[in-house]
Amino acid sequence: MKVQKLPWAGARIVSGDTAIAIDPLYHFPEDFGKPHETLPPLSAFGSVNAVFVTHHHYDHFDPRAIAEFYGEGIPVYMPADGVRLTETAPLSNIRGVAVGETVTVGSLRATASWSVDGVGDPQISWVVTDGKRTILHSGDTLWHGYWWTMARLHGPFDAVLLPVNGAVIELPGTVPSGQPITLTPEQAVAAAKVLGAARLVPIHWRTVHNPPGYRETPDAEARLTEAAAADGIHLAILNNGEIVEL
Repeated sequence: MKVQKLPWAGARIVSGDTAIAIDPLYHFPEDFGKPHETLPPLSAFGSVNAVFVTHHHYDHFDPRAIAEFYGEGIPVYMPADGVRLTETAPLSNIRGVAVGETVTVGSLRATASWSVDGVGDPQISWVVTDGKRTILHSGDTLWHGYWWTMARLHGPFDAVLLPVNGAVIELPGTVPSGQPITLTPEQAVAAAKVLGAARLVPIHWRTVHNPPGYRETPDAEARLTEAAAADGIHLAILNNGEIVEL
């Protein structure tokens, strides 16, 4: 199994002749501000047989890009409770999946597992296995209490793809909490430890820092490296397009 880093929180998982994309992104949402890196077209990373989405937010669900690069009819799997929020998407094959359900695409099996969204919207993690290697992609989850159950049901994990930017947001018309809506670097390492992961692939970082609306936690990479070293977690820090083979 190969894990290829796509922009922002995206990943392309390949096993044999089967490839899937999780949270592929090309059109970065304007509300977040201008991205700090160029987002290559999804065609630069290769084709896929299906797309899996952790939640409907437009920095994770880019229906225009999916239709443009993979085709309007490609199977797109996402949280069942989020499908109703995608009615205007230019896609004809969106399928809702509930926690615990498994989808088979070629040599890969993807099971919907727990994730907790920072603003209370429907979100899931994806556990992907080819029978030999298993990875977890957790979208932009914050810290939650399901890690131990996930480890018991789906572990051990050869790689976990977890957000690390500890984002703090201020949404118009809401009272700011000052609390991170995604995992901080230290929390991501703690989650990887609980999950018994062989390696942590950080996602959902570096691309945007636009205060006060969207603030990435300070010194994310240094803190991530320090926390991983302290807990004996192997880091696989990938740039867009880079691949780790499991």
